[in-house]
Amino acid sequence: MEQIELRTSVAGLSASDIGALTQGAPAFFYERAKVLERIADLRAAMPNDLNLAYSLKANPFAPLVNLLLSNLEGADVTSYNEMIEALNAGIAPEMIMFAGPAKKSGEMRAAVALGVGICIESLRELALLPDIARDLGKKARVLLRVNPEFSLSGASMRMGGAPTQFGLNTADLPAVWEALKDPDLQFVGIHIYWGSQCLSETAIQEAQATSVDLILELAPHFPRAPELLNLGGGFGIPYFAKDTAIDLELVGRNFAPLQDRLRAAFPEAQVFLELGRYLVGEAGVYVSTVVDKKTSHGVDFIVTDGGMHHFLAASGNLGQKIRRNYPICLIADKAPVTAEGTSYQVVGALCTPIDLLGNKLSGPDIQPGDLIGVLCAGAYGKSASPLDFLSHEHPHEFLL
Repeated sequence: MEQIELRTSVAGLSASDIGALTQGAPAFFYERAKVLERIADLRAAMPNDLNLAYSLKANPFAPLVNLLLSNLEGADVTSYNEMIEALNAGIAPEMIMFAGPAKKSGEMRAAVALGVGICIESLRELALLPDIARDLGKKARVLLRVNPEFSLSGASMRMGGAPTQFGLNTADLPAVWEALKDPDLQFVGIHIYWGSQCLSETAIQEAQATSVDLILELAPHFPRAPELLNLGGGFGIPYFAKDTAIDLELVGRNFAPLQDRLRAAFPEAQVFLELGRYLVGEAGVYVSTVVDKKTSHGVDFIVTDGGMHHFLAASGNLGQKIRRNYPICLIADKAPVTAEGTSYQVVGALCTPIDLLGNKLSGPDIQPGDLIGVLCAGAYGKSASPLDFLSHEHPHEFLL
């Protein structure tokens, strides 16, 4: 049985401090020091001339974005609002890469006006850009988001492309090279994304190596030398009891010869890893308050004022065949009484049985008024949840 751990503080705040700060409402806390430590670890492990980009979809909380983008070289965005947020955080427009399969003409117009790189995901997008560029009197900066002929399956790589709404298939490329002859389009690079939440160093190395092979295979068709080469990211974090964190030093050693190959072929290009969850996921804690404790047919329920409307991923994303617990803690100023053999269901405030934050957890004696923390809450939390379902208040967010 998994254990509810005991913590005396979150981000340096005691339980009473947290209550005073949140005024009793649920909240996400993000630890500045953990974000900066993760960036430092990446810098130490990866080649010196590798660039890092933050993927804003992981967490668009503005203070967190400002912290990250003041310490990184680029940003991956997937909407107009994310693009503007990255720009406001101080990233140079040419270091912003705008991806996403449903870009509207107005969004692409804004990107061209700003000088943002547009990651082309379809022939339709590419066909729209010359007219936009001519109308604005600016070249459209174009990255090709290539859908690679492989995907990750568990801890290994499976060759063969899969149907997806993302990116250009290799069959599209002859038409792409022809379209890029338009003088109003400026080819600036390649964007490859091969997967996410990977905890296998071997799979990461295979995916990165195959991505580099693909870029070098396409290179003879490039209309000019690339400025940006985005190899995606995909680094996972250990959410669940049997997960093991990746060996970042090993990942860096494996990547070094691949970086050398790219540097030899494209000495002026800036090579990027694009990371989101890996940068912020473990820096966050979601805190809610226990409002009730009840027993139903022999099962002890801990009922909180939080839940899936704030942190959908921790509940299992509207139901999964195999649901697993995120790590959960009790935040208390002093150690509570132990409760031997107790099995808790930690649930939220919504009127649905899938509002489940913790299933069959052992732990100390928990009472109304206690604080429950869900860890690994820095990525895909508030912004990836149905906040208005049942019309409860939205959670606070703090960067400390």
